[in-house]
Amino acid sequence: MRENISLEEAEQLLLDHCKVYNTKSVLLSDALGRVLAEDVVAGENIPPFDRTPLDGYAMAAKDTEGASVEHPISLRVIEEVPAGYTATQGITTGTTIKVMTGAPIPEGADAIIKFEAVERQGDKISLQRGMHSGENIIWGGEDVRIGQIVAQRGMIITPPIMGLCAALGINKLTVYEQPQIALVSTGDELVDVTEPLQPGQIRNSNSYSLQGYCKQEGAIPVVIGTVKDEVDAIVAMIERGLEQANMVITTGGASVGDYDVIADALQALGAEMIFRRINVKPGMPTMAAVKDGKVILGLSGNPAASLIVYQLLGIPFIRKLAGRKEYQLPKLEAIVRDQFRKASPQRRFLRGKLILEHGQIAVDLTGSQGNGILSSMVGCNVLVEVPAGSPALMGGERLVAYLVEQIG
Repeated sequence: MRENISLEEAEQLLLDHCKVYNTKSVLLSDALGRVLAEDVVAGENIPPFDRTPLDGYAMAAKDTEGASVEHPISLRVIEEVPAGYTATQGITTGTTIKVMTGAPIPEGADAIIKFEAVERQGDKISLQRGMHSGENIIWGGEDVRIGQIVAQRGMIITPPIMGLCAALGINKLTVYEQPQIALVSTGDELVDVTEPLQPGQIRNSNSYSLQGYCKQEGAIPVVIGTVKDEVDAIVAMIERGLEQANMVITTGGASVGDYDVIADALQALGAEMIFRRINVKPGMPTMAAVKDGKVILGLSGNPAASLIVYQLLGIPFIRKLAGRKEYQLPKLEAIVRDQFRKASPQRRFLRGKLILEHGQIAVDLTGSQGNGILSSMVGCNVLVEVPAGSPALMGGERLVAYLVEQIG
């Protein structure tokens, strides 16, 4: 077992024990947000035929050579074709066919001129400029060609991917099963949101926050329950979690106090400890173990500490567990506009909100940064890394920020 390790070491040790589970077929209408388990390959062209992008007249470009204001060229309109239909005639010398947006290009035509660029009298149009071959034509396969990979395994299915699949006639997609994450809360002091508070008690907020965070990542939270700080009871809860889910996350009992018994419970369970304690603040009392090939991640009971480490370690693991190709948290540099008056002898992560102002990427801290402060997680979409050994921040420093939520 490793102790007092870096965040990066902890992340890699977890990822080394990550395996993707089963796949299933889902209807296209139910596929949004799921993760592709195989490449999507085009079986046909998009568009499937040459078509016009505008309302106009189809013609052979060679018939318009030499046309000018002084010497306009006249063509005879022989047919009109709306979208969804095909021309019954082909273009011959001196003729044109009126076509509506999306209509197929008639045989013999290789150029389209828009309606407002010509003058029409009866069945004749007059052109005052020559056309070039291919002008205003969308060629078949211009968007997607047969055999092209339009979406790769490990990508999240988005509305544009759904649209492409529909355009290709693909109604079912193979996706990874959504990982199930068991949540176990420990602590004699915890009560549920529905229970009245007694002296010395607090409501279990971590369970609800983690449920929401898991759902944001496309995982299914499995709430095993709340348990007192008793080894046997915790072992039973974790065993239930291992039976029902692909991963277990515990909160509370991860430190070294007399009632912090998660490590004892993991030992009694027969789990292999991966690491204990990571060199970050908040969240140093974090541990991880493996039992029957499944990871158990033990987080602090302090709300901010548990949620920050969940974001730094849990999110990449769950994303990879879900089969995602890109599972690491994006990083960027940003100017931290607020002051933070504490020195940071240890590597520290601050909660903040990323903003774009005057062309610069900046971060405003979202409130108090204490380990037990939950309110500053509201509006937090980045975690700002303050390197170990840093003095107090005076405002205006450029630091690395980890993007933990979508901006918006």
